[in-house]
Amino acid sequence: MKYISTNKESAAVTFNEAILNGLANDGGLYVPESIPKLSQKFWSQIAQSSFQDIAESILTPYVSDQWNKEILHSVTTKAFNFKAPLVALDDHTYIMELFHGPTLAFKDFGARFLASSFEKIAANKRINILVATSGDTGSAVAQGFKDAKHVSVHLLYPSGKVSQLQEQQLTTAGGNVNALEINGTFDDCQRLVKEAFNDSELRESMILSSANSINIARLLPQSLYYVYALAQFKQQHSDNPVISVPSGNMGNVTGGLIAQKMGMPVDQFIIATNINDVVPEYLRKGIFQPRKSQRTIANAMDVGDPSNLARIQHLFNHSIDEMRALLKGFAFTDDETKNAIKKVYNKTGYILDPHTAIGYLASQEYRRVNNKPDQSVMVMATAHPAKFKDIVEPIINDEIPLPPALQRCMEKEKQSILMEPSYPQFKSYLMQQILEKEITDN
Repeated sequence: MKYISTNKESAAVTFNEAILNGLANDGGLYVPESIPKLSQKFWSQIAQSSFQDIAESILTPYVSDQWNKEILHSVTTKAFNFKAPLVALDDHTYIMELFHGPTLAFKDFGARFLASSFEKIAANKRINILVATSGDTGSAVAQGFKDAKHVSVHLLYPSGKVSQLQEQQLTTAGGNVNALEINGTFDDCQRLVKEAFNDSELRESMILSSANSINIARLLPQSLYYVYALAQFKQQHSDNPVISVPSGNMGNVTGGLIAQKMGMPVDQFIIATNINDVVPEYLRKGIFQPRKSQRTIANAMDVGDPSNLARIQHLFNHSIDEMRALLKGFAFTDDETKNAIKKVYNKTGYILDPHTAIGYLASQEYRRVNNKPDQSVMVMATAHPAKFKDIVEPIINDEIPLPPALQRCMEKEKQSILMEPSYPQFKSYLMQQILEKEITDN
């Protein structure tokens, strides 16, 4: 399997090269040159499959040119050592809890796989990983790469636009993990990272890679939990579900679409967003109009120019009609999100974080619009509600106990470097890192 750029102006590369490069030389995102179809037998027996079985079956065709079975088994068993249960909220709504990893967010799946992959391929090269984060990606990468040999991590996050818990998680790792507090938006952070990757002078001076979902090894593992959710669903149901995905930079739903292209039976995907609804708008109008993101209580969705839309367009051969056939988009305000959290808690006792609440709202709206009140919907729950306790507790008028991992990070001192959203300033910082590492390594 080779990997090509969505911009189609760079040479195809191997899986290992795609991981190390992060972004293609032409500024595009790496995608597999083809999406392999798994056998009908695999899908018919999915209800009996474990997460490990699914991980190795899904990932093998993407890595087999570079990795043998032993390496893949080693990477996946180390990365995916936590549960991911499908929980029934009511007779037709299911919550896929993706927040049982070490940082209590779905980003743990991709970040831990990527970190374990780098350990296998980095050898003795000094690698600098650049990450733009709106919250959960930064904490997952910080924990996944903490103390990794020959790897320095630089996390860029928007100052004042992540939750206190998220900020504590991504600014207290220390060691080889550096937190850059950017005086701007997530889109500013993402722009700085992209400019660095497109800077030939910088890339000649240091090895740059990414742990955002722009890195193909962050993205591919996100297909796995969709298949595992289906495996659990099929233990009780013969029909195919609709899947509602809280969406910001569109990496999460792209993972699901890759699984669907591999043969996973799904009726529909719902792209659920907050008021930063550039993708639902694109599906309605057929014209993509990026814009400056607006701040909301579901901060991971505060994205006005989602990178992974390029991959989605590639998967559908840029056919808006094909996208519309499988994808539906809905957007909701903060007030609607708060009302959903309160309503679900009062009715069931289940606590939703703001992002999952938007996924839940989208599932309800999908049923209403399509007049399908009994349609089975799986909502992908992206974060533990304790990560947003300052938002959720006043809504439900109850306390959310902090899990031990969050409690420990809250007791640490924040360490960050405040920086303007200026590329010359960011580049100067990175060049200084080169000098400091040369002194340290020598």
